[in-house]
Amino acid sequence: MSKKATLVFSRHGESEWNVANIFTGWVDVDLSEKGLGEAKGAGELLKAEGLKIDVAFTSYLKRAIKTCNLALEAADQLYVPTNKSWRLNERMYGGLTGLDKKETVVKHGAEQVQVWRRSFDIPPPPLEKDSKYHPSNEAKYKALDPKDVPDTECLKDTIARVMPYWEEAIVPELKAGKTVFVAAHGNSIRAIVKMIEGISDDVIPGLEIPTGTPLVYELDADLKPIASPLAVEPLKFGRYLGDAEKIKAAAEAVKNQTKVG
Repeated sequence: MSKKATLVFSRHGESEWNVANIFTGWVDVDLSEKGLGEAKGAGELLKAEGLKIDVAFTSYLKRAIKTCNLALEAADQLYVPTNKSWRLNERMYGGLTGLDKKETVVKHGAEQVQVWRRSFDIPPPPLEKDSKYHPSNEAKYKALDPKDVPDTECLKDTIARVMPYWEEAIVPELKAGKTVFVAAHGNSIRAIVKMIEGISDDVIPGLEIPTGTPLVYELDADLKPIASPLAVEPLKFGRYLGDAEKIKAAAEAVKNQTKVG
């Protein structure tokens, strides 16, 4: 199988609310100091791998936009055209938005919070429209049809939001044989990876995507992924760039964000 196109994902670097262990979703928080370093590090890995990006895609949220820019700058490719879409935003965490993850576990129980965080089709309670965190109150979403601005989302909802943009904007670039960089969020990346890898509904919520770590797919002429011997379960086709042990530790850290005690 010969390579036709390359697709590279990077989840944004660590954010200020990742540090504070707060449910973030669509809240536009900035990168932490460590996150800025992770974003640059992602770009250095792209450069070391010899990847030449043709076009980039990111969300409307600054933690992903900055990751995209910093990675491209570190790869000496800041000139690359970049497209932004709200459809690549993180999953909307509804009524959990702005809450401390561990306090939420103490209040609602570990099992319930795990369902909200990692179930495929059960969303958290909706976020009230008058909440200071509701995206309908932000200028960046004023052009959207109000029905497209979510009050809450499960992963299934996030997939339904992301995939039309994948089909209409990203797929044509891949079909043209380009190397495409997508700097986005854990759940918007999960949505696309689920489709590429054919991962089942029950397995995909548990796929932990570490921050600031490029995930590379080589695609054939039919945009089918080419298997990589460097893929880590449950992935069969995508390979992470960088130190394997560090990547594993970073993924574990994401998984343990709601552990109490």
